[in-house]
Amino acid sequence: MQIWLVRHGETALNAARILQPADTPLSPHGLQQAEALAERLAGERFAGILSSDLPRAHQTAQAIAERTGHALHTTPLLHERCFGDWRGQPYDSLSTDPLAMDAAPPGGESTAQFAERCREAFALALQRQAELGGPLVVVTHGLVIRQMLAALPPSAHSEEGAIEPPRMGNTSLTILEAAPPHAVSLLNCVRHLAGGLREGAGSLSGG
Repeated sequence: MQIWLVRHGETALNAARILQPADTPLSPHGLQQAEALAERLAGERFAGILSSDLPRAHQTAQAIAERTGHALHTTPLLHERCFGDWRGQPYDSLSTDPLAMDAAPPGGESTAQFAERCREAFALALQRQAELGGPLVVVTHGLVIRQMLAALPPSAHSEEGAIEPPRMGNTSLTILEAAPPHAVSLLNCVRHLAGGLREGAGSLSGG
């Protein structure tokens, strides 16, 4: 059985490279991406959906739920890393790289705090998948997916080396086994996004 990790669709602030407040919704472009992903997943067999309850992830998960008829459950454990007082600020205007820093920004989470929350979120996803007895779609955020992949044991990595891509695409699909060592069979796949539905190269992948 498997965990299917999905990053949310694009937001206007992703495209503008701004760290996002919690209430940021999908853009019209992001809603189209979510519908394209939902169409792809409608042809797959899975058992349920677990999502971050932040609007950009929840809207993505709702598109999947409405298209497939699966129940949708949410948890704040799947929230993006909190950048506190820096939310709403242009990423490129900051004096440090918030996506790479270990210390907590003012009012936000440190790398260690974020990693522990992601560990709890992954454990919850595994528990939910076991209860359902089939693949579980987990809709979350770019940095959450990257952290979950980074925490996997070396035996989950491909023969080519590290399984962590430099960025996670909007509505990308990553599939890993629920059983240890959680081998990854699909990484950052956006084949459902044809032509103009793909994000711009400069879009912020996380935050």
